[in-house]
Amino acid sequence: MEIFWYGHSCFRLVERGKASVVTDPFDSTIAGYTPLKLKSEIVTVSCDDPVHNYVKAVKGDPFLINGPGEFEIGGVFITGMQTTPHKKDFSGLRNTLYLIEFGSITVAHLGKLDQVPSQSDIESLGTVNIALVPVGDGNGLNASKAAEVISMLEPNIVIPMQYDTPQSTLDLDPLSKFLKEMGITQLETMESYKVTNPIAFIEEETHVIALDPKLS
Repeated sequence: MEIFWYGHSCFRLVERGKASVVTDPFDSTIAGYTPLKLKSEIVTVSCDDPVHNYVKAVKGDPFLINGPGEFEIGGVFITGMQTTPHKKDFSGLRNTLYLIEFGSITVAHLGKLDQVPSQSDIESLGTVNIALVPVGDGNGLNASKAAEVISMLEPNIVIPMQYDTPQSTLDLDPLSKFLKEMGITQLETMESYKVTNPIAFIEEETHVIALDPKLS
């Protein structure tokens, strides 16, 4: 299974013999980055925001998942779980967290999560091997909150998303704030993250890996 990042919260997850998944496609005129030209069998949308729900950027007549529920498409199991916003002046933007299962590998895409979940909510997720975590949104999950969520979730791999980059045009914090919270001085970066042997997830330590935005 291989994971590519296209910027902000948009990833493409692929594995031979299974349906491909694109998460949170964005409108590049708002988010920045290269305009998306992707193809996929499944698209997940975490919230009704143009930097998370620009489905027209994904070709191939994909199956759209934009809310809670359980789905099985092309050998991929996806569970959508709604997270509750905490702001009193909230105007209706609900977030859906997705658990995406490729066989024995579980990926959690936290979407536009804006608060630290309760311990019971975390436990309901079960074992998460790879967590795609927003780390730079001052109005949502900032660096310190992201570090707290990770300590509760205890994934094997963390791939940060939703942070400031040279390509982004959104008002986000830099990745360095999150790395400082995590106590990371040397960061591993990759063009994509590939799982070749799920047995590697036996070790308990959490590793943070940053992906370079891929041109679609």
